[in-house]
Amino acid sequence: MKMSNQSTVAEFLLLGFSDVRELQILHVVVFLVIYLAALIGNLFIITAEALDHHLHTPMYFFLINLSILDLGSISVIVPKSMANSLLNTRSISYAGCIAQVFLFVFFAAANIALLTVMVYNQYVAICQPLHYETVMNRGACVQMAASVWTSGILYSALHTVNTFRLPFCQSNVINQFFCEMPQLLKLFCSHLYLSEVGILGFSACLLLSCFALIIVSYVHIFMTVLRIPSEQGWHKAFCTCLPNLTVVSLFFCTGSFAHLKPTSSSASGLDLVVAVLYSVVPPTMNPVIYSMRNKENKAALRRLTVWKLFTKNNMFVFLP
Repeated sequence: MKMSNQSTVAEFLLLGFSDVRELQILHVVVFLVIYLAALIGNLFIITAEALDHHLHTPMYFFLINLSILDLGSISVIVPKSMANSLLNTRSISYAGCIAQVFLFVFFAAANIALLTVMVYNQYVAICQPLHYETVMNRGACVQMAASVWTSGILYSALHTVNTFRLPFCQSNVINQFFCEMPQLLKLFCSHLYLSEVGILGFSACLLLSCFALIIVSYVHIFMTVLRIPSEQGWHKAFCTCLPNLTVVSLFFCTGSFAHLKPTSSSASGLDLVVAVLYSVVPPTMNPVIYSMRNKENKAALRRLTVWKLFTKNNMFVFLP
């Protein structure tokens, strides 16, 4: 389907996982399980850390923000993909695609910024423990979180406006299961997308800057850890750092591969897998990596469960 200008675009066609009805149902079931796991895990983090005063620390404050971002990012793309498979359709409206691009870019950009802030928090906690309470005080944490959300909104607005002001001269088929920026680039008129390429270059510089800050911070962290005399101190420091390093590596590597590699003219199974890895897997794995293996969060879960059971029992006691 060819088009001469942007005004003729009423909808886009997304890439389906399969045309076989049984496989479409399987896709819905798998994505539903993943989505529910992400929903339950992240809501647990938000609830436990909001209600349990033992977790009112900078690290858990940032974890709440990360959980909110994760819930937002996975909710932007997964329900629409499941709905398309259930209804056996591939379409997404022009306005829906704009909203999906804006929200997903916002959540992804804020996620990157927040992960960088969380690594800085670990750097101060391990490398400058005597100054930790002064540097990471309540006001500083709130300002950092506000900066993360504000920068994400501004960056996403710039990205979205610059993208959709350009005319689309190619087909309206997006070779991805959501409105992904690299795939949208292929639909631009070939002589008019240079400004968007400039934005992508700027994005790459920001991404590499965040990644460089994270690497430098971890170099200092591990150098400090290696100087800790006790084996128990080593274990505690590595258990604190490795989960964050795992999340950062997965998100940065898969996201960079998807957005910085040359885009092909046809659909690729590898593009689909990489998109799932950076858009669907991290929001689901973050609660497991950060919380379920964390003793403090396990204790919070036990306290929350006991509190619920106690409240429920009291309700039965007072029932006539």
